[in-house]
Amino acid sequence: MPEPIAEDLLETFLHHLAHERRLSGLTVSNYRRDLTHIRDWLARGGVTSWDRVDEQAVRQYVAWRHRSGASGKTIQRELSALRSLFRYLLREGLAGHNAAQGVRAPKVARKLPATLDADHLSALLNRPADEPLALRDTAMIELFYSSGLRLAELVSVNLGDIDMHDATLEVIGKGAKTRRVPVGGKALEAIRRWLQVRGSYAGPEERALFVSSRGTRVHPRTVQQRLQRWASQQGANRKVHPHLLRHSFASHLLESSGDLRAVQELLGHSDISTTQIYTHLDFQHLAQVYDKAHPRAKRKP
Repeated sequence: MPEPIAEDLLETFLHHLAHERRLSGLTVSNYRRDLTHIRDWLARGGVTSWDRVDEQAVRQYVAWRHRSGASGKTIQRELSALRSLFRYLLREGLAGHNAAQGVRAPKVARKLPATLDADHLSALLNRPADEPLALRDTAMIELFYSSGLRLAELVSVNLGDIDMHDATLEVIGKGAKTRRVPVGGKALEAIRRWLQVRGSYAGPEERALFVSSRGTRVHPRTVQQRLQRWASQQGANRKVHPHLLRHSFASHLLESSGDLRAVQELLGHSDISTTQIYTHLDFQHLAQVYDKAHPRAKRKP
């Protein structure tokens, strides 16, 4: 079997992502997985260095992934990782061109994000909590929905990031971009209750707001599992995950305010087209109301 492309450049690039661009550990792990997958495929075709990769090879890779059943979204993500790698190699003088720049993935039908309605969220958030980890979970869920955080953003929150007096939170989002978001009264109350018992787990040197039973920063997987367990105990008949709370935050805020730019700021979207999907979601809701209520909207089966 041919030798794979040397790992040292890939490791240097991943170090750059983690320490210069300050991407989350989960994001860096995703880059590693995707680029290792591409590197191994190239090696099977006899390509032994990144500067020997050309556009034709990238197109062949995309075609192979498509034939193998990979979704357009997955291929888009892999191409994005490859473009980022080549931009870095170009910057460092280690490649002469970006072989992935002109290659596009198959088109993907844009899927509307799922949300929870206000009643389901109230049932989820109003569960009584008195034991310490339940207080922590309540505070995490309230903060997710209150401020529209991503999972990586929530687990990265440190004690000094929240201004309890000003009711705001400083968040480091994608690409190490910092934004300040409001924190609702219910979330502040839940965080205060958690802070009263946090010291029984975390040592004085631990900066993380949310810690595990071992006293260290809570792991993203733990947050996902606890949220799903919490929802199941509340009788939820669907999968509940952190991004569902972020989607619900955006949809409910846009539905009430109609201010797309404000929602974009709060979510930390660099491109407003990403935020615009929630306008489609809101219109879908309005269309359903219209179909049910308008006397001339009844459609024949």
